[in-house]
Parts: sequence; C-alpha cells; structure tokens
Amino acid sequence: MARHLPTPSRTGAPTAPGRLPWAGRRRLAPLLLLALLLPAACAGSADTPPAGGDAAVDADSGGDAPAAGQPDPVPACPFTAEQASELAGLALTDQGNCLFGDGRGVASLTITMASRLAGEATWDYQHDQAGKRFERVTDVDRGVRAYVAAKDIEGEAVMITDKGSYTVTMSSFSIDVAGYEQRLRRLLEAIPS
Repeated sequence: MARHLPTPSRTGAPTAPGRLPWAGRRRLAPLLLLALLLPAACAGSADTPPAGGDAAVDADSGGDAPAAGQPDPVPACPFTAEQASELAGLALTDQGNCLFGDGRGVASLTITMASRLAGEATWDYQHDQAGKRFERVTDVDRGVRAYVAAKDIEGEAVMITDKGSYTVTMSSFSIDVAGYEQRLRRLLEAIPS
C-alpha cells in the first residue's frame, strides 16, 4: 500500500509538522489579543473614583482646587434671564444652557463655561482668533485674564477666573462696536470671579 503525504496548504508556504497553516494563525491572532487584553479591561483601576457622589477637595488648598485625579470644576451659568436682560440692555428669554434670545430669533447672548484649566489652555488661540475676526480686541483688567472683542454685528468677551472660564458672545443686537464693548464689559463685571 502506498503512503500519501499530506498536501501542503495552498494559502502560503508549507507548514512545519505541528504548526497551524497561515490562514489558521490569522484567525487566531484576534482571539489571542482579546485574551491578553480582557483581564486588564475587567480589572479596572485602583485610582478610579467611585461613580456619583461629590468630588473630593484637596484639604491643603482651602477647598478651591480639586483633589488629585479629579476634574477641574466647570462653573454654572452666572445669570438668569432677568439679569442677562438688564446687563445686555435688551429683553431676553432663557433658551437653556446659558443661551438667551430676544424671542424673535434675531439677537442672542450665549455664555459658555469651562474649567480654568481649559480656559488657560485655549487662551492664546482664542485671543489670536479674536484679533482676526473682530474690528477691535482690548485686554481687560478682570479675573485672571480677560479681553473684549467687537465688530459691527457681534461681540465676544473671554474671562478666566479662579472659579473657571467664561466665553460671552453677543450677536445681532443692532448696536455699534462701542455698544458691544460697553455691554460685554458690564457682563464681565457681573460674573463672580
């Protein structure tokens, strides 16, 4: 009786006895990778804080700075619709998320809040872009850093404080550059720093 040798795989080079053909190894690679990563993913991290609850505060900082590993806090919206209306010089309604509008879909006042760290990280870029977009950009002595920028149809003010950072945008208020600057300064003065 004649002995027949096994036919080599047609997907590549012949395999040594006891080794999987190339096609089989390709199918096993993702499974092996998953087997290596699964224990690490399930174990979690000992440094991960529990979900929910209040963020811990660093006792040495007097309660202002977050504890190590905690995110920098983002301040809440500093104004109600009534306050925003008085400061901006136009009757505004609260449209949610610190966005105030005139109710006709024309004029708007938006305040975007971020952490102090985020504000400092984007300060140079925002200030540079304001110089390109607006007719006038003026640094203001308010908070840690602040500027007011305006042109004929809109204005922007950015302020970094110890509690967080604020970007105030006004548009379509039907006022001139000086009017935007004046109202933006008034809004910055009213934001707690």
